[in-house]
Amino acid sequence: MKIFITGGTGFIGSNLSASLVKMGHSVVAAGGHNTVRTSSNPNLKYISADTTKKGLWQEELKDIDVAINLAGRSIFSRWDEKYKKSIYESRILTTRNLVEALPSGRSITLCSTSAAGYYGDRVEDVLTENEPSGSDFLAKVCRDWEEEAFKANDKGVRVAAMRFGVVLGKGGGALEKMMPPIRFFVGGPLGNGRQWFPWIHIEDLVSAIMFIIENKHVGGPLNFTAPEPVRNIGLVKTIAGILHRPAFMPAPSFMIRLILGEFGSSLLASQRVIPDRLSKYGFKFKYPDIKSALSNIL
Repeated sequence: MKIFITGGTGFIGSNLSASLVKMGHSVVAAGGHNTVRTSSNPNLKYISADTTKKGLWQEELKDIDVAINLAGRSIFSRWDEKYKKSIYESRILTTRNLVEALPSGRSITLCSTSAAGYYGDRVEDVLTENEPSGSDFLAKVCRDWEEEAFKANDKGVRVAAMRFGVVLGKGGGALEKMMPPIRFFVGGPLGNGRQWFPWIHIEDLVSAIMFIIENKHVGGPLNFTAPEPVRNIGLVKTIAGILHRPAFMPAPSFMIRLILGEFGSSLLASQRVIPDRLSKYGFKFKYPDIKSALSNIL
């Protein structure tokens, strides 16, 4: 199959591209407009593109079988209004341009990223795909993001909206930001640490995308989270235990909000998300619990 990936040079995109090529697929990976990357593998092509704008990159979609939409500005920063606009537009405009360029009347699958942030801060609620969205900024981003993706249904495209938990893996992602304080003996939970943390191992994420591609009856909103969510304090203690470090220095909630503003509130949000629909479709997780996942990564 020919597969097109937006955000194809990031942490998730790079892992996914490598796996797809290894399976014999032909991949076009679109990075940012300043991306300079080449491949010696004839089945892997990198292109540089600003996917928030219409352009020549859309020509690559004329004969694809699958589009995987991963593009989006990182949320890991202090948000001002300009940064929030960038978070929003990098997702909404890219998805809109991608859907617009998809050909009609062919059997095409669109796997489009969303996030567990769709649900907002839900404290102890167990969150399946049937739960309503939240009302904060990230929830609105996810809601509008999915709405743009599902417009592809009008072209006969099968659409899956992948509500990612925090993706854990070697060589990048959220763990790179979590690890230094624990390594240097100053780690601890965020706030009281009781907030639920939705997560997924990068290998399970890649496998779940392949599961969607290979099973034509799978689509709609799908929680891409491990079946055993963990509280923040459990995550931190598991990392600390594997690294043989203490984890007794919590970061106070007021300090997180003071330093990071609105993003700080998102870090403290509780989302007890479970992969209800993926599990019912028959997908099996290799790393269902945080200890097995982190033992593999660390």
